[in-house]
Amino acid sequence: MSDAIEHLSCLIIGSGPAGYAAAIYAARADLKPVIITGPLPGGQLTQTTEVDNYPGYPNGRTGPEMMMDLQAQAERFGTQVRHGWVTKVDFTGPVHKVWVDEKTEIHADAVLVCTGANAKWLGLPNETRLRDIGGGVTACAVCDGFFFKGQNVALVGAGDSACEEATYLAKLCPKVYMLVRKDHFRASKAMQHRVENTPNIEVLFNTEVTDVLGENTVEGIVTLNNKTKEQGNLDVTGLFLAIGHTPATEVFKGWLDMDDQGYLKHAADRTSTNVPGVFVAGDCADKVYRQAVTSAGSGCMAALDAERWLAAQGKH
Repeated sequence: MSDAIEHLSCLIIGSGPAGYAAAIYAARADLKPVIITGPLPGGQLTQTTEVDNYPGYPNGRTGPEMMMDLQAQAERFGTQVRHGWVTKVDFTGPVHKVWVDEKTEIHADAVLVCTGANAKWLGLPNETRLRDIGGGVTACAVCDGFFFKGQNVALVGAGDSACEEATYLAKLCPKVYMLVRKDHFRASKAMQHRVENTPNIEVLFNTEVTDVLGENTVEGIVTLNNKTKEQGNLDVTGLFLAIGHTPATEVFKGWLDMDDQGYLKHAADRTSTNVPGVFVAGDCADKVYRQAVTSAGSGCMAALDAERWLAAQGKH
């Protein structure tokens, strides 16, 4: 570890919409924030092609372009953006200690955790390839369902979120195939009934995706019935994954309160955590909405909460 320890007023961990929105507000409040980008600078949106539902972009914007816009805006007000990965924290004292890339120690009066969450994928080569080129593989029906209006699609998942996304897609698409790996849903009975009562959703139990067809866009998927071992093909132009997200909160275990899935807990009407001076925003604390605009909004809230807390401590 380096001998020189830097002391900051405001440290932001994560560089998605929550992190950059927090930085914009913190910088304008003269907190001189520093952002540590994390392993995926720009967050999940850098893996998204077109973003059409973020206010202020009437013609849409690609995910990477939007994150560059947000970074430039944060830097315009004096935010320092540093590439690195927070590998260790120590929140025992009034000054919060953070280590970057296992060697650089930073002390901060206020820490804003905006580390986000990562969608779970099947891990198929063609799934990854088509996802990365914007070819019709996605993990967000609310974000991307509009692009598949009037087309047949498939969705993989069995929980409440999967049922909700399937019914959302059913309003846009003539046919939605819902693929469930087991012989039953994991969703609540109410959500199951919603799916069962939607005539253009066809549920295929004991069914898995073994390949995604298409060179530049999805042209179909290959399925396997894991009970009968029968193979099949579905003629779809979109594949939606709703098999869960993993919040990027591992490094905070033992320090910050979190639920059984790893999502960080905060006060009901604040972004404050169980550790004074540590605030949370974005998808690492949100398993309900998971939208860029809600993440940005919570980043704003975290920065305002941090500023007020620092002022109350006589540190700003």
